[in-house]
Amino acid sequence: MSLRGAAGLLGLGQRDASVEDGVLAAGLAVLAFAPALSKVGAQIGDLPGRPADVVSVALALAQALPLAVRRRFPAAVLMVIGAAFAVDQALGYPTTFASIGLYLALYSVGAHQDRLRRTVAAAATIGCAVLALVLHHLGAPHGFGDYSVFYLATAAAWLAGSMMRRRREQEIERRRLVAEAAGAAERARIARELHDVVTHHVTAMVVQADAAQFLLSSHPERVAAGLTSVSDTGRRALTELRYLLGVLEATGDAARPDRAPAQGSIADLVEQARATGQPVDFSETGDHLPRPAAVELAAYRVVQEALTNAMKYAAAARTNVLVQQHPRHMEVEVTTEGPGSARQGAAASAPPRTPELPAGGRGLTGLRERVRVLHGELEAGPRPDGGFAVRARIPFGPDQE
Repeated sequence: MSLRGAAGLLGLGQRDASVEDGVLAAGLAVLAFAPALSKVGAQIGDLPGRPADVVSVALALAQALPLAVRRRFPAAVLMVIGAAFAVDQALGYPTTFASIGLYLALYSVGAHQDRLRRTVAAAATIGCAVLALVLHHLGAPHGFGDYSVFYLATAAAWLAGSMMRRRREQEIERRRLVAEAAGAAERARIARELHDVVTHHVTAMVVQADAAQFLLSSHPERVAAGLTSVSDTGRRALTELRYLLGVLEATGDAARPDRAPAQGSIADLVEQARATGQPVDFSETGDHLPRPAAVELAAYRVVQEALTNAMKYAAAARTNVLVQQHPRHMEVEVTTEGPGSARQGAAASAPPRTPELPAGGRGLTGLRERVRVLHGELEAGPRPDGGFAVRARIPFGPDQE
């Protein structure tokens, strides 16, 4: 999501909160004069009753309407409502439902006050103590225990807000950690893609260029074909790199389906390896069923990495690629024979072995992670009779969790 979009959502959320607070304040102000709720509210004075008048109406509204800005100015709202409640109790006006605003203001301070929280808490405690002394001086029938219970009730409202604030902060932290983990996973995925694209195509181009130099003096007619293969490999690499750069664009938009990497097919990889002089046999069994793009790409990358390693470390060694299609999964196996088992004809016509390119350590590790995400399995290791084998089982049917 772009910064502008995030700012827009934040502003929308703030506007929605302001509207909710305004509705709460207006509703409480209206319910303050409902006869059925006239006995419901916060009361501590129990002084001789005074009939309702204009002042009592103003005090009731002063205990309700400030809640409209309770999230923006929680401490100021508590000060206004607390003062109105104290005057209302000291003058002995009848209880109104608007006095509930005192508890809502205390909750709001606990939930939304960012600065000077201890100072506000100390001021509220002093205010409760002063109100208790004033009411006692005016002849209120309550004792120390009654005032203590009232104070504990106000503290409970504050603590409820503080607990909500703590839960909100924990949720924000959880979302931040989830976003960081998602970003790290995405960077790792792109790193794997870059490794697969760059390592395979550059290796093929290096092998083809070396072969062209080797054939320049003995078979000049084959050099043109080799250079054409180098050009095609470079174009394919540029196509995949453009896709990855598109994914990395800071637009905040998800990759569109029509921008999927043009990885071609496994048969294209085999032909590309053959063009470098690597003898590769390819066979496919079973019905070619529709497969998810992620499965298609994983199988493609398994063959790509295996052929890249064969070209780098076992030039001219016979390599076999087998793809088996099953109703609910597919199996990919790439085996490379040991140096001693390579065919003499292939070895005789191959150019000198290409110097090994630096290994990034991501190839097989990245493949295992890619296959594991799809609930598949990948095995790679030396063969008993020499050479190397890579086998992957990738589910794509109903058995895929």
